[in-house]
Amino acid sequence: MSKTDDFLVEIGTEELPPKALRSLMDAFGANLAAGIADARLSHGKISSYASPRRLSVMVRALAHAQDDRSVQHKGPPTKVAFDADDKPTAAATAFATKCGTTVDALERIETDKGEWLVFNALERGKSAAELLPELIERALAALPIPRRMRWGSGEAEFVRPVHWIVLLHGKNVIEASVMGIEAGQESRGHRFHSSGPVLIPSPADYLDVLEHEGYVIADFERRREMVREGVDAAAEQVGGSVVDGESLYDEVAALVEWPVPIVGAFDEPFLELPREVVVSTLTGHQRYFPVADSGGKLLPHFITVANIQSKDPEQVIEGNERVIRPRLADAAFFWDSDRRTRLADRQEALRDVVYQRDLGSVFDKSQRIAKLAAWVADALGADATVVTRAADLAKCDLVTGMVGEFPDLQGTMGRYYAISDGEPEAVANAIAEQYQPRFAGDSLPDTVAGQILAIADKLDTLAGVFSIGKKPSGNRDPFGLRRAALGVVRILIECGIDVDLKAMIERAVASQPDGKVDAEALATDLYAFMSDRLRGYCLDRDPGLGVETFEAVMVREPASLVDFDRRLAAVQTFARLEQAASLAAANKRIANILRKAGDPHGLSVATALLDHDAERALHSALENARKKVAPMLEQRRYAEILNELANLRDPVDRFFDEVMVMAEDNAVRNNRLGMLGELRALFLDVADISRLSIG
Repeated sequence: MSKTDDFLVEIGTEELPPKALRSLMDAFGANLAAGIADARLSHGKISSYASPRRLSVMVRALAHAQDDRSVQHKGPPTKVAFDADDKPTAAATAFATKCGTTVDALERIETDKGEWLVFNALERGKSAAELLPELIERALAALPIPRRMRWGSGEAEFVRPVHWIVLLHGKNVIEASVMGIEAGQESRGHRFHSSGPVLIPSPADYLDVLEHEGYVIADFERRREMVREGVDAAAEQVGGSVVDGESLYDEVAALVEWPVPIVGAFDEPFLELPREVVVSTLTGHQRYFPVADSGGKLLPHFITVANIQSKDPEQVIEGNERVIRPRLADAAFFWDSDRRTRLADRQEALRDVVYQRDLGSVFDKSQRIAKLAAWVADALGADATVVTRAADLAKCDLVTGMVGEFPDLQGTMGRYYAISDGEPEAVANAIAEQYQPRFAGDSLPDTVAGQILAIADKLDTLAGVFSIGKKPSGNRDPFGLRRAALGVVRILIECGIDVDLKAMIERAVASQPDGKVDAEALATDLYAFMSDRLRGYCLDRDPGLGVETFEAVMVREPASLVDFDRRLAAVQTFARLEQAASLAAANKRIANILRKAGDPHGLSVATALLDHDAERALHSALENARKKVAPMLEQRRYAEILNELANLRDPVDRFFDEVMVMAEDNAVRNNRLGMLGELRALFLDVADISRLSIG
């Protein structure tokens, strides 16, 4: 076993993108861990760290070298390696030469394919110092960086210019060049609190030395917790608590290396602005934490986190207050001026806002959404008047000053302006809810009108972008179509919107600007795309759900996702029954028999041709089950249907034990095939259970 020591790599850079810092840190650690594992270097715990100016990975007890290993090289078969006189052929000689040995030193092994020549060699393990630089370069090259930059005269590319590299294995520096920079053991501390390079004696000293000598908290998680605790404590000082802190903790932790929370204030009249405007001004532009009292009402205070321990904190507070004051004043100006023009009067201005080349203007999109939303409302028996009015006004806030300054408030400001205009509350709420869910795990619209509007908006986006040939490929999804499709799936299922998805897709596709696209093929393609999102949603929601269970239902392509969800739950319940394994196997057998018989259709069952007790018993059980199942099917009582059909196990098993389906007599054979077809159809009314793997 090779000697082990802790290992540290630190990539020192200019300030890294704060929103990407955590993902870069995690990816660097994961990539390097995978590389070390592939390189067969034994190791202990691997930890990733990051601050605005560094990415680092610590590997505990990393081996100094790979272990030696025995390697068997396979050569030609002996019948090729030796001639009739058992003399080596050119093939044997060439293999021996390649292995650096003689034919006499080669060994023979017996396999199921005959005897072969082999050479058993001892492969000496490479040193970690030799392997690690390339592993690090590979790990960095695989980071999720959309656009890389170059700096200086070198050829290296990274998310930001790299200025120093630390490579330490134990107390020894690994002498190598990474990203065009010679590695050492000198890091850099805080830009202002640290006076110069910080020497890292060993990997175990890394975090402590940077903190106490460099004024840098390199542990991202610890720094984030310091931000959270400090901000919470500062909020308590002014009698409040932090608003929506979770949305900012990561980003603020990625902006500072030495977090120092500070309390600031702004003029109380700004609290007359809509709450979302104040919060967005503080968080979106400045990464300040808003503060609210115990009742949730905003206080005229904010918490900011400085990256410096100032000797004159009052000056820092004053500087932050001076920055936020004009931003809130701008918001107040937009709030007052926007309300002077009604939302409805802004509709025409949407004609001048291009939605997407080849898909018309935002006005055109809003008209398509209104038509689709009205159709969905009619299908559900909802108030189409409310939905249509909301759709007409939904995009009008895009041409207001407030949304121009605060794009994240689109929809939200539409609601406020609609209320100011005297629009019905149902219309205003639907406008606010149209973009939900905005991201994974986001809340869904609360109102039926909002749910319908959100579905129509997302489906129009999907159909439009698909129609111009810009559907997602690989990891690229610039239009957020996967998110939009998942949003539709969630709303339909979780809000119980029982409407025909295929019909909605066809209408959304048909309403797109005229083009050369095959509408039928496009609708089919989009339905398949939605089905993939449905699969992911169902499997993520229930880790115990098997893919074959999902496919057993999906093969029926239920029109409504509410209906699909009920079928899926029924099949999961059925799979736990004692009879399930036998009936799933029988359905597989029936499907195979019918397929080999050419999938005959229109075969009826004549009772006069039932000449065996087992087939008469199955026929009777089928007739009885059909009568019981028919009303259940109309009421979508799928779990009860499958529970009833489970009673067919015994007559089905007996039938296959005692009856030859493919009888010589054509009439008898077709009669039995017809009965099996009826049996399979009964199950297919719910799902194709032949796809289940049970037992």
